[in-house]
Amino acid sequence: MSSSSKPISRRGFGTLVATALALPGVVAAADAHPHRLHHPRKRPLIKPPRLREGDLVGLIAPGGHASDASIEKSVRRIEALGFRCKPGANLRAVHGNYAGSVQQRLHDLHAMFADPEVKAIWCLRGGSGCISLLSKLDYALVRANPKVLLGYSDITALHLAIGRHAGLVTFHGPVASSTPSVYSTAHMLAVLMDPQPTYTIPMAMENDLRARVEPHYAIRTVHAGQASGILTGGNLSMVSALAGTPYAADLRNSILFIEEVNEAPYRIDRWLTQLDLSLGLGTAAAVMIGICDNCGGTDEDITLTLEETLDIHLQPLKVPAVTGYSFGHIGNQFTLPMGVRARLDTERQTVTLLEAAVS
Repeated sequence: MSSSSKPISRRGFGTLVATALALPGVVAAADAHPHRLHHPRKRPLIKPPRLREGDLVGLIAPGGHASDASIEKSVRRIEALGFRCKPGANLRAVHGNYAGSVQQRLHDLHAMFADPEVKAIWCLRGGSGCISLLSKLDYALVRANPKVLLGYSDITALHLAIGRHAGLVTFHGPVASSTPSVYSTAHMLAVLMDPQPTYTIPMAMENDLRARVEPHYAIRTVHAGQASGILTGGNLSMVSALAGTPYAADLRNSILFIEEVNEAPYRIDRWLTQLDLSLGLGTAAAVMIGICDNCGGTDEDITLTLEETLDIHLQPLKVPAVTGYSFGHIGNQFTLPMGVRARLDTERQTVTLLEAAVS
């Protein structure tokens, strides 16, 4: 879909989702494997109301600064999907490489949660800076006004903090300025707009084709099997940075998903080691690595490969572990609702949501 596409009608949305459901391996039926591991929650989980055509979507930049071009692209995308857009008051603010000061970015996030007309908050981009908002976030406000929060990369910090302190399901998925694809759009809308008791997501065939020339796009099973647990994780550098803080991920009995981009293997090794030392990778029910683009080092480096680096941490595990799944800084990514129960099936190469992510 191009950014100039016409708004999607109800019939068009149904066709789009039907296209995704027609892909090999997609199932939205009763759970055939009801094995579900217990995961302690600090507070009752809250699910935001489902999105509907015509809803008002708040557009904010809680991390890196936004260009005029990226703002215009994001507004066009929101409107092309059949929603209305409300830009944050400080969306064009710039403070160094951040989208305004901490106070400005926090204001926009709080204002969107407080506005009863806004039904979803879509982050324009990641970048850096979200971690600075966490200690000042009004989690009671968030919990009292549950709504969709969508984004990835640096937005990981908001996902983990809000999940832990507000108990709200948030969504690791495309940012508003992402170039959309049929695969990513269909799975995003299905999760946000069409709640089902179970929803099975296959990996993108486009990524499989790309793996023929870029091997890191290939799916690889390190440890086979099925496992169920609570979805948690996100961008590796952010998950690692929050370890040891009040906003850290809880890996126990989780389906831990991790992705990274533009980082050398030694950095990935360091961050995974930090996670293992502080949180224990082995406490997860399964580990799922996304497509880590441009993380292989340069020809001039004396380095382990990305695959060798990941295997240092995945091989010792006794739980299902995979790499190359369809999420990360890539065009064809699926949306992961953080905080809901899911099942990884390495043989079928699928992720199944075991509950609806929206109410």
